Amino acid sequence: TERVNLWGGSRYSSSFPFRDASSILGKRWKDTADTVIIGGGCVGVSLAYHLAKGGMKDVVLLEKSELTAGSTWHAAGLTTYYHPGINLKKVHYDSIKLYETLEAETGQAIGFHQPGSVRIASSAARVDEMKYQMTRTHWHVTQQYLIGPEKVQELFPLLNMDKVLAGLYTPGDGHIDPYSLTMALAAGARMYGAQIYNPAPVTSLKPTADGKWDVQTPHGTILANRIVNTAGFWAREVGKMIGFEHPTIPVHHQYVVTATVPEVKALKKELAVIRDLEGSYYLRQERDGLLFGPYEKMEKMVLQDSWVRDGVPPGFGKELFESDLDRIMEHVEMAMEMVPVLKKADIINVVSGPITYTPDLLPMVGPHQGVRNYWTAIGFGYGIIHAGGIGKFLSDWIRNGEPPYDLIECDPNRYGKWTDVPFICAKARESYGFNNVVGYPKEERFAGRPTSRTSGVYELLKDKASMGFHAGWEQPHWFYKPGDDMGYKPSFRRTNWFGPVGRECQLVMEKVGVIDLTPFGKFIVKGKDSHKLLDRLFANSMPKVGQTNISHMLTPTGRVYAEVTITQLTPGEFLLITGSGSELHDLRWIETEAADGGYDVNISNVTEDVGVLGIAGPNSRKVLQKLTDEDLSEAGFKFLHCKSIKLAGIPVRAIRISYTGELGWELYMDQKNMAAVYQAMMEAGKDEGIDNFGTYAMSSLRLEKGFRGWGAEMNCDTNPLEAGLDYFIKLNKPADFIGKAALQEIKAKGLKRKLSYITVDTDDIDPEGNETVWHNGKVVGNTTSGAYSYSSQQSLAFAYLPLELSSVGQKVEVELLGRKYAAMVIQEPLVLTEPTRTRLQKKTKGKA
Repeated sequence: TERVNLWGGSRYSSSFPFRDASSILGKRWKDTADTVIIGGGCVGVSLAYHLAKGGMKDVVLLEKSELTAGSTWHAAGLTTYYHPGINLKKVHYDSIKLYETLEAETGQAIGFHQPGSVRIASSAARVDEMKYQMTRTHWHVTQQYLIGPEKVQELFPLLNMDKVLAGLYTPGDGHIDPYSLTMALAAGARMYGAQIYNPAPVTSLKPTADGKWDVQTPHGTILANRIVNTAGFWAREVGKMIGFEHPTIPVHHQYVVTATVPEVKALKKELAVIRDLEGSYYLRQERDGLLFGPYEKMEKMVLQDSWVRDGVPPGFGKELFESDLDRIMEHVEMAMEMVPVLKKADIINVVSGPITYTPDLLPMVGPHQGVRNYWTAIGFGYGIIHAGGIGKFLSDWIRNGEPPYDLIECDPNRYGKWTDVPFICAKARESYGFNNVVGYPKEERFAGRPTSRTSGVYELLKDKASMGFHAGWEQPHWFYKPGDDMGYKPSFRRTNWFGPVGRECQLVMEKVGVIDLTPFGKFIVKGKDSHKLLDRLFANSMPKVGQTNISHMLTPTGRVYAEVTITQLTPGEFLLITGSGSELHDLRWIETEAADGGYDVNISNVTEDVGVLGIAGPNSRKVLQKLTDEDLSEAGFKFLHCKSIKLAGIPVRAIRISYTGELGWELYMDQKNMAAVYQAMMEAGKDEGIDNFGTYAMSSLRLEKGFRGWGAEMNCDTNPLEAGLDYFIKLNKPADFIGKAALQEIKAKGLKRKLSYITVDTDDIDPEGNETVWHNGKVVGNTTSGAYSYSSQQSLAFAYLPLELSSVGQKVEVELLGRKYAAMVIQEPLVLTEPTRTRLQKKTKGKA
């Protein structure tokens, strides 16, 4: 047998050179486990700690060499409450709260410093960004303050204040020693009963018929109920063992440590951590010196892409890359200008090590679609601040069967086969280089686009529209006309798309518009138990053959996991439609229930095969009728009905539904036929004033009609009753759907808050969601989505408000860019839907 370097790679020969695992590991080997965690960086060890502390027996962590090997040991260790997202703030909060008590709990020093941090604004756009972030934070528990130059200087007296306009100050931020943190978490994990084995590389992962895993190592095999990949930059190699190509890539990140700086040593208290956003670097005190780390621009940063192609070199663990000061010199000079004492400081260390990036810089956290009981917590560009909170989040999910809060932005299933290596490289380069760019609403990033996911009309539309990126797809946001200010021009205020979107809304309300809806996730569920499975999964009753409805999947505690449009095509064959960002998120939930419940069904994902065009507006029936012999009249093709028809001789499945709330159809067809159907409709609709519209117009129109959106008005943070979805929830249906008992309890106890429909008196700015709502100087709620209503010429929003403030006529305030704008709860909807208008007209005629 070939002798193997245990502290090195994970490539092994056929047998292990030592007889007794316990002689190497210093403890008895376990043959079974509830959860096996693969990787002993700070994230994996945190998960072991939280699972064991939460009462799970048989938690095993396998580390191929030694704890912290990889990215943890050389990290700069920054900790911050700040995150531009919404629920990732909770992850940061939970991490810091854990780190504050961990030393007392475990007896292990962790070197936690909390001098606070300041993000520096030195341009007007940065000040706007900070005001934008303040309204997204006021309704969270985190303390955050917009401060003036005097306060910035007080927190960091060594700054050159010439360019400082303002700062975003977060008390309690700071830095921690990553090695000590990991060792304290490991001590806690062991204290609560978890086993940590190292050196114990995983050599093979084999699924069993009952959904468990045989985890093979040189010491023996562990049969695990579930496995969690927390392997850092080895995550791709662990994924490959079961056929996944996880889209993670190591990037070279450098930081510089100086010798003692006399001015730093003379300070009475520790400097706050600063982040100079224009200079794109962070800087903090390190003992009596300084440590600063820049993020180079796209063209200068370095990817370790050979590891993606060829794997991580055997033996790499606690090694570093060769430093390259020339690459970061531009940032060094900016740091010297902002913190002049750096000019005289001696550099004693330059650390250049691998950190793992995903294409969008967010980690991949949760159960993975495609196999049972395989979880990931990988792709952490900021593993130290995420470790504590993600360990808690995943532990709660694993133990309770549902996520403790919504974190779909980190769902591993947001990626798919379209996420190839060129895309990963282009996106990681962009994400690293854009680390500190201004974070505008409706942000688009263009590297690596388009992917393989383009619809059958993409080539026809790509030069006519501003495209958005949705789960790999290109989809028009809005369309250009001669004289328009074209292109992507982000802003915190109304920008170049505002007028054109109004034009598109008018088109749909008065004439007829066509929209590409191909990015929808699309599944076919059929088989003997299809009806039974869907009745268990969804809170609504199943539609009859040829009919459609809106249904919701709920979690066991009664929160909204998904919103899906369901059509029964033939007896026992159902078409399920979900939002683009939810495709594999929803599919995994459905497949898991089908497997765990032993249902006899066939579930297929037809998302990429089927193209979708939406046609909407009062003239839409006239246009389609020119292309088909099928009776499309009100009596012949009712609302929420489905028929297989031919348009211009091409087979199409038509559903009478439109998310604009106007008369309309969704047309499902083979991708290869999309262009022909689109061109036939555009030709047939010339006299009816047909034109294109995009998703921005659809968002405005759906808000006017009071339509809720998944991921905004409803998600895993909300229950359907407070979201006003009562109509779709059939508590009296015979099937015991998931979440039914919990909802009955919620209903009996009564609601504490309610989704309210509000108008906002704004000027050149509109709400978009996640803004703070105020009443009498106190934070009382948050908006969920918002837009300008072109029909009524005012800003609209949905907002969660306490029950006592949710009555029509109630006045509140919505904070936008640092100002509080008057708002009022109104009766919804502002504009009646076309089916409602038609019904009322019939009633009026009947009375006449």
